Amino acid sequence: MSFDFFTILPLIVSFVATVIATPICLIFLKRYNIVDDPKKHKHPAIIHKKPIPRGGGIPLFIGVFVASIIFLPMTKIIIAMLFASFVSLFVGLIDDKYDISPYVRFLVNIVCAIFVVSLGANIPFITNPFGGILYLNQIAIPFWHGTTIAFLSDAIAVLWIIWVMNMLNWSKGVDGQMPGIVAISAIIIGTLSLRFSPLDQTSTTAATLSFIIAGASLGFLVFNFYPAKIFPGYGATALYLMLAVASILSSAKLATAILVMGVPMTDGVFTIARRILSGKSPFWHDKKHLHHLLLDLGFGQRRIALFYWVISATLGTLSLVLSSKGKLFAIIMLVILVGGAILFLHLLTKRADDKSSI
Repeated sequence: MSFDFFTILPLIVSFVATVIATPICLIFLKRYNIVDDPKKHKHPAIIHKKPIPRGGGIPLFIGVFVASIIFLPMTKIIIAMLFASFVSLFVGLIDDKYDISPYVRFLVNIVCAIFVVSLGANIPFITNPFGGILYLNQIAIPFWHGTTIAFLSDAIAVLWIIWVMNMLNWSKGVDGQMPGIVAISAIIIGTLSLRFSPLDQTSTTAATLSFIIAGASLGFLVFNFYPAKIFPGYGATALYLMLAVASILSSAKLATAILVMGVPMTDGVFTIARRILSGKSPFWHDKKHLHHLLLDLGFGQRRIALFYWVISATLGTLSLVLSSKGKLFAIIMLVILVGGAILFLHLLTKRADDKSSI
């Protein structure tokens, strides 16, 4: 399967559906006061100065749902994904309105991930970067009446979905940052899936789903790029869940997904480590993500978003030509370089803060 009009048609349909749905959603979000008001919403990471509607997960979900109904086979995995995404959207909207406990949100992430994986969205194998294939589904434990659970295969899939949902949620700190990252990641995953689609129907589904996600993200970006008219809100975790599932369906090429989302992923790892080492909960909100550090250095929101997009696109393109071993070394180098940059910026901003307090 190669790129042609019908390959990108799902992207076009989801893009148009999202562009049409977003202004309509804005009317209802404002009417029901689902807005992020910096005067009322006390959150350390807030950088906007005026009330802006949250709830961007609604048009994102609508865009994906409309295109999915048209272009995707309604297999049990796709139905499970759409249902779990709707649940995530619903809980996210409650959070957008009332700011519920992050522990409740995380519990919902776990339940949604387990539900999708239990209906088949698992990781049966991964490519060994040093040669061969590691079959995770061969490691099983007895369950009920002679059935078994491919424990390692399912456990890694659940952890992956939860991780992508939370990692991308942290990557919406500046206007346009998240939808750009998701669109680029989805296009790369979709492109990779096309290589296997003539031989594998699952890869064809993964490619179509990926392009649908990319189209919805680009449609939302029209309204979310600086200055944003709407924020993704926590309901956008519905989109992140679907991207995680698409990466799982794409012949289990998780190394590509890890590489294309490498910067926000590394930032997420360092965020969790930093919070735990400082004696705080990993769910504790702060203003020390990479994009916040860049803001402190004087970078504007547009430049930061473009920075993330360029790095994601570069790493994603690189992942399409690298071998499995090359991807492993690229991921290691990325973690070292980005992690070192984050540590350096933390020291730099801390020193500046210490000087200003004298």
